[in-house]
Amino acid sequence: MSTGNISNQTKSNEETTIIVGMSGGVDSSVCAAVLKEQGYNVIGMFMKNWEEEDENGVCQSSKEYADVIAVCEKLDIPYYSVDFVKEYRDNVFKYFLEEYEAGFTPNPDILCNREIKFKVFLNKALELGADYLATGHYCQNKIIAGENRLIKGNDPGKDQTYFLYTMKKEKLDHVVFPIGHLPKTEVRVLAEKYDLATKHKKDSTGICFIGERNFKNFLSNYIQIKPGKFETLEGEVVGDHTGSAYYTIGQRKGLGLGGPGAAWFVVGKDTQRNVVTVERGEDHPALFFDELWANEISWVENEFSLDLPLKCKAKIRYRQADQDCTILSIEDGVAHIQFDSPQRAVALRQSIVFYTTMEGEEVCLGGAMISRAGKSHYEQSKV
Repeated sequence: MSTGNISNQTKSNEETTIIVGMSGGVDSSVCAAVLKEQGYNVIGMFMKNWEEEDENGVCQSSKEYADVIAVCEKLDIPYYSVDFVKEYRDNVFKYFLEEYEAGFTPNPDILCNREIKFKVFLNKALELGADYLATGHYCQNKIIAGENRLIKGNDPGKDQTYFLYTMKKEKLDHVVFPIGHLPKTEVRVLAEKYDLATKHKKDSTGICFIGERNFKNFLSNYIQIKPGKFETLEGEVVGDHTGSAYYTIGQRKGLGLGGPGAAWFVVGKDTQRNVVTVERGEDHPALFFDELWANEISWVENEFSLDLPLKCKAKIRYRQADQDCTILSIEDGVAHIQFDSPQRAVALRQSIVFYTTMEGEEVCLGGAMISRAGKSHYEQSKV
């Protein structure tokens, strides 16, 4: 089996040291096993980002590290643990709280990849003499047209390039994604083949530092959230909400609004008034937009290589199918994007990630943070 990733390797496998970022999950465990079987000098490294006991007095990171130890001892490879708790709190968790307090719904995974995994963790691996850092992300990097590109994983249901759009080309040269070309089902088969301690472990879901706990209870420990009113676009009060920070555009579940007729959906938020705007129907015109603007742009390559207007594909949330669009312009660091089809539930401060096809591969170009949406179809109908 090939890793499908090490396209700039100059040493033999035996001379090449790869540190595997091991989380205690099945994906990173299989990464270590695959690389070891291919003859690389493999070292397991556990990254401790969060330090807090759950309601049973158990520290989750200790449990995860125990699984890392079991896997590494099975594979007969050395293992270490590094502590980035302070860096994570300062550069990821603090941002997470600030965004929620401002009324947005942040995605800490994107910031964790940029600030922790592929910054301080990658730097630590290189400082320790590694040639590459390997992770269990479902994505790939390949040389296309003479450049190392970030490519979608081959399993469309698991591709994680959406969370990695802030990756820079120079970092890709030092990173390996050993399972990016595999479907998740094959990764599970390999975990059984190598008889790894994590072979039956469930996939982690949700935000890592919250885990299985109640989200509202967790958030209320850190920021002050005030109850308020649900209002329609016409200003009619239809109920009470528990705090605007808990709701996001397009949300249906958990509103606590009933009555006859179609289900209620969040169509807007007014954080100044602490009002969450709702309307009935998943196809309400207030949920649909034709264009948006985005800032904090991050390209894997250099933005000056873009020939605008650029037709490409994009997604405005992780599970969304790629959408045809055009980057019309970039002025003062703000990109103007127009979609071929209306987009549902455009949420401010969520990421938009851009893709194009090169040599038959789906290449991630980079992305940006949504800063403004165009007029909704509801607003357009009122003009």
